[in-house]
Amino acid sequence: MAEVQVKEDSGKGGKVRSKKHNPRVDMTPMVDLNFLMLMFFMFTTTFSKPNVMDLGLPAKPKKDQKQPDTEIKLSNSISVIIGKDNKVFYHQQDQAGLNDATLMETTFDREGIRKVIEQAKAGAADKDLFTVIIKPTDDAVYKNFVDILDEMAITKNERYGVTDIKPWELAIYKKKVGE
Repeated sequence: MAEVQVKEDSGKGGKVRSKKHNPRVDMTPMVDLNFLMLMFFMFTTTFSKPNVMDLGLPAKPKKDQKQPDTEIKLSNSISVIIGKDNKVFYHQQDQAGLNDATLMETTFDREGIRKVIEQAKAGAADKDLFTVIIKPTDDAVYKNFVDILDEMAITKNERYGVTDIKPWELAIYKKKVGE
């Protein structure tokens, strides 16, 4: 459709000046494009997959089948007690031999519990039957338990068990910590 432009006369003679228009940019298509790109990248990227550690649990016994008691020799095992305030203790003693001096404290770093486990495994009578017994206390935090499981994977210990701390060990532990 044609448009007729009418010249407005202001009554003053002189030059005719055109009106200056402010340029205006429509941002609506740009917003649509940004949302489309955002969705494209969200759907095409691979999100990081969680790292999961395999925890080998024994098969559940049948109702009629009774599990035989397994005897672990002291020379083929080490007990690791996870305490509060990121403390870890270890021993290779029975009830009669455990005291303040034989319950040793170490750390969670490379020169700590890892070295202790490797030395105990090297001094074991039968390295294939070497077992680490992990005993978290009620005050232990979950992160420390995961750290011990990581140490089992790093030191390549296939045989380890998680059990409750025995009352006689708990008494020595509390005495050592100062509770």
